[in-house]
Amino acid sequence: MQERPTSFSIKNWSQDDQPREKLLYKGKATLSDAELLAILIGSGNREESAVALCKRIFASVGNNLSELGKLSIAQLMEFKGIGEAKAITIAAALELGRRRRGEEALEKKKISSSNSVFELMQPIIGELEHEEFWIIFLNNSNKVIHKKQLSKGGITGTLVDVRLVLKNALEVGATGLILAHNHPSGTLKPSEADKQLTNKLKTASDSLDIKVLDHLIITEKAYFSFADESLI
Repeated sequence: MQERPTSFSIKNWSQDDQPREKLLYKGKATLSDAELLAILIGSGNREESAVALCKRIFASVGNNLSELGKLSIAQLMEFKGIGEAKAITIAAALELGRRRRGEEALEKKKISSSNSVFELMQPIIGELEHEEFWIIFLNNSNKVIHKKQLSKGGITGTLVDVRLVLKNALEVGATGLILAHNHPSGTLKPSEADKQLTNKLKTASDSLDIKVLDHLIITEKAYFSFADESLI
């Protein structure tokens, strides 16, 4: 008699092996990243359980959540057992995590150092494959009152309208500005264009008694601060 294929759906596991029950009775901190991901996808494939499949997915990106978040829907669907719906679920969950991190940084609000700017902006632009230029608008207490993307470019650069920066600053009542953009290449060395733009914005802002306090170049894991390097 031919044996029926084994079901690897989570609901058919023993209770001790079910991630949902483990989370419910033992707490979310007790679950591994693979177990948390397995809850999202619900089942694996004919050869492996959801957890085994998720462990394999994590292994493909060096067990790094940030790298997992960079995978496209198509790349996730290359894993047997991950269809479009599951891939979209994974992508949505990782995007929520990224946004939560950004909101937690914003809750701190007061900018006290270049590192606090990095914590605020890295979740937004640190992992992008194209360049974006952002302005952080501050009040007299160096508290963030607004942040705005001014331009979005290709891999090599963006264009910034100085007049638009000042218009936005006046509209929100900012007394200080911090510039931030990412380098998809990973290099932290400012280009001559970066330096020229910083000086141009600083000169224009000074005429309105608005201070340009810093300019950060941000990559996935590090940053360069014009202020820290006495370039501003």
